[in-house]
Amino acid sequence: MSQQESGEALPLVVARNVHKSYGDNEVLKGIDLDVRPSEVVVILGPSGSGKSTFLRCINHLEDIDRGSIMVGGEQIGYELRGSRLHKLPERAIARQRRDIGMVFQQFNLYPHMTVLQNIVEAPIGVHKESRQAAEKYARELLEKVGLSDKADAYPRHLSGGQQQRVAIARALAGSDCTRAGG
Repeated sequence: MSQQESGEALPLVVARNVHKSYGDNEVLKGIDLDVRPSEVVVILGPSGSGKSTFLRCINHLEDIDRGSIMVGGEQIGYELRGSRLHKLPERAIARQRRDIGMVFQQFNLYPHMTVLQNIVEAPIGVHKESRQAAEKYARELLEKVGLSDKADAYPRHLSGGQQQRVAIARALAGSDCTRAGG
């Protein structure tokens, strides 16, 4: 019986035998990971153990040396030709990134923009949504993260935790798949 026949959801993220080195320093040594819809996964380890590197590889902000990473059934950063992976052109990689949201340790909110402006930047600039639709969705996300009263605030007026929640809302707003229930 297949996973779909058994009612078990197929993984959204699949990493297989992922390797990444910086010179002689092998940071990722054969990482395997499956993440299913609605599943919460924690990547835990000491500083310098490769956690951020692995997350950057999922979004192809870092090339992998060996292995494969698939998100939503699509090979990220590479295409399979015969039995070998070949790197995609930057434009194709940028298209893939549109559907993958990430929140970094440094939230990198634009300090000169309000919370609402930070959240609608990608939907308007990248996804070409109307300002009205983007703002409506941004306000829904702010409600979900408990910050509906902070839409007009600037990042410097928020706590670190509030900035983190804005960054989460921004990542969700910038990802095409969120509106489709993905």
